[in-house]
Amino acid sequence: MTCTGEVLLSVENLVKHFPIRGGVFSRQIGTVKAVSGVSFEIRKGETLGLVGESGCGKSTLGRCLLRLIEPTSGKVFFKGREITQINSAEFRKLRRNIQIIFQDPYASLNPRMTVEEILGEPLDIHRLCRTRRDRMNRILHLLDLCGLRREAVARYPHEFSGGQRQRICIARALAVEPEFIVCDEPVSALDVSIQAQIINLMQDLQKELGLTYLFIAHDLRVVEHISSRVAVMYLGKLVEIADSEALYAAPSHPYTQALLSAIPVPDPNHEKERIILRGDVPSPVHPPKGCYFHPRCPICKDNCRLERPELRELAQPGATKDSVDGIDRHGVACHYPGLR
Repeated sequence: MTCTGEVLLSVENLVKHFPIRGGVFSRQIGTVKAVSGVSFEIRKGETLGLVGESGCGKSTLGRCLLRLIEPTSGKVFFKGREITQINSAEFRKLRRNIQIIFQDPYASLNPRMTVEEILGEPLDIHRLCRTRRDRMNRILHLLDLCGLRREAVARYPHEFSGGQRQRICIARALAVEPEFIVCDEPVSALDVSIQAQIINLMQDLQKELGLTYLFIAHDLRVVEHISSRVAVMYLGKLVEIADSEALYAAPSHPYTQALLSAIPVPDPNHEKERIILRGDVPSPVHPPKGCYFHPRCPICKDNCRLERPELRELAQPGATKDSVDGIDRHGVACHYPGLR
């Protein structure tokens, strides 16, 4: 399915802070600023890739969208309806449309439940099947969709390989017929050959079922393969967001440039310039003043240490501001975008 231009999910200035407590009375002694004012849109039928180093807030952001973690502030709109303030009973009905695939297929399945019980549980919770026969037919259909044999219904998770377990997790997410799925590093725990199979499966399911993905990953090669747009996150903030092809061809933020320079090139005769970042990622408890990236930035200037750049749209040749699908838009949070 191709992007229709209709906004399915919209995030406005989303913030998530975690308190740090210590002492005899467990008083708050600090705050982890995991997500700091993130805004973006996802259009129906597209895949938005979300990339960044470990600890930058990608998974926290994904879980806030499903309210598995309650955001500190900000708004999330699904099909035009704000979902951050609705009560749990209303959100439970909405949860049918928003699902998640977790990173670890070994930890996200109950070892004491058979595949039939795992896939049947969401059907029972949302009362989607009238009879036991309808329920079993639906379970078998899910197994067929995800490339699993029907005999798997009576087996337990420990009897499957990692790739097969992730297929079960995908089938579980599809059981309630969602429109939007948060994919939280769904292939990072799998072998490379199995990763390709799972990615191809997810793309086939997207075309067949009209799904929309937020695909969280740290492997930029995987993200390039599956995503129509890519957002780059650093220390809880978005630093760049653009059409996948444009971002990989001409990254504008120094952090994005450094990430892409680290991708291995299969041709041994092709020399690729590596951008080595100095230092470590700053602590989200005490983020630096000004641009969060300035302590490691190779082009840092004086104003970068004092003024925090906001995500703004770059002027692109041939781009129109009211472009229907939005893929011409290229946003970057940098005072000197494109400078190397």
